Amino acid sequence: MRVNLTTRPSGRSDSGSGTIPLTLTIRPACGLPGDYEYPTDSAALLRLLRRQTDLPGYVLEGFEKSIPLGARLLGVELSESVLTDIGYFID
Repeated sequence: MRVNLTTRPSGRSDSGSGTIPLTLTIRPACGLPGDYEYPTDSAALLRLLRRQTDLPGYVLEGFEKSIPLGARLLGVELSESVLTDIGYFID
């Protein structure tokens, strides 16, 4: 399923670990309703994107740099199993 991903910082970063707590908003790229908010952190999100998408490294690097300000990725293909694992299809 193609989705748009938007992040926003959700708390203070842990200066020792370099991770930023985030809220990830997942929205269907086709414009249908179905927004979902997923609490995570920058390191976990980047791991997921590296392992579960075919996004090129330069796209992920640009995304990573913009995370502290709020980052967006449009039209990202995520499998139904990945979406289910993060709770997208769970009531």
